[in-house]
Amino acid sequence: MRFGARLAAAVAEHGPLCAGIDPHTPLLAAWGLPDTAEGVERFGRTCVEALAGSVSCLKPQAAFFERHGSRGLQALERVVADARDADVLTIVDAKRGDIGSTMAAYADAFAGDSPLAGDAVTVSPYLGFGSLRPVLDVAAAHGRGVFVLALTSNPEGAGVQHARLGGTSVAGAVAAAAAAENAGVSPLGDVGLVVGATVGSAVDDLGIDLGAVNGPLLAPGVGAQGATAEDLRRVFGDARRLVLASSSREILAAGPDPRSLREAARRSAAAVREALGA
Repeated sequence: MRFGARLAAAVAEHGPLCAGIDPHTPLLAAWGLPDTAEGVERFGRTCVEALAGSVSCLKPQAAFFERHGSRGLQALERVVADARDADVLTIVDAKRGDIGSTMAAYADAFAGDSPLAGDAVTVSPYLGFGSLRPVLDVAAAHGRGVFVLALTSNPEGAGVQHARLGGTSVAGAVAAAAAAENAGVSPLGDVGLVVGATVGSAVDDLGIDLGAVNGPLLAPGVGAQGATAEDLRRVFGDARRLVLASSSREILAAGPDPRSLREAARRSAAAVREALGA
C-alpha cells in the first residue's frame, strides 16, 4: 500500500500527531542514559515501545544517531525495525539532498531496501526540485513517502525560501512541484512538505496554496517550540486537514517512564485534534 494511504489510515485512527525521537545530550541525561550508541538505542526503542498505538507516526532524527558512528546507525536501524514490528509508521528525518549518483545512493539508503529506510524520509530540494527525482522514484517503487523542505522556521531559511523567481517564491515552486507529483492521487499523496508551525504569515504572504499539494504537511514546532493552536490555524488555514503536527521535546520530557510518555503523547494528540478541528 502507498505511504499516503497508510498515513491517512493512521491519522484517522490515532489523530494527526507525529512524535519525534530526538536523543540529544540533555534528554539522554534527563533519562539517566549515557550519551553513547547504546544510550540512543535504548532511548529510541523505549519511545517506540511507549508510543506505538498512541500516535500516527514516529520521527527519529537521524543526526542524533549518526553522531555515534556505525554503532549509532545500527541503533537507528533497530529503532526503525522495532517500529515496523509494532506497526507504527516512521519518518526518518535525514534531510538529504544532492545530485546524480549521490542522490541515488541516498535514495537507496533511506527509501529503498536498506534497514535505514523507514516509511518516509525528509529531503532538501535546494539543489533544485529535479535533483530529488532519484528519491521520489525509489520511494514510489517501495511504497514509501517523501517530505520535502518548503518553509522552515529558522530565520535564515527565509533568505532562500522566500526569494522570488519570475514572481513565484522558491517555497511556492517547491509546493507546486509536490502538487504535480500528487496529482490525481487519493486519499493523500505520497509527497509531502515540511512547513514549520511557527512561520507566521509566510504562506499567505507568498501566496502558496498548501491545499493544492494534496499531500501531508509535516509541521514541526508544536509544543515546546511554542506553536499554538492559533499558529496552526493561521499558518495552514483551509489546508489544516493535511497537517501532520510534529512534537518532540514536550512528549520526550515525560520519559523515560513509558506510561508517562504515553500520557504526554495523548495530551498532545488531543490538543492537536482540537487545534486542527480533526
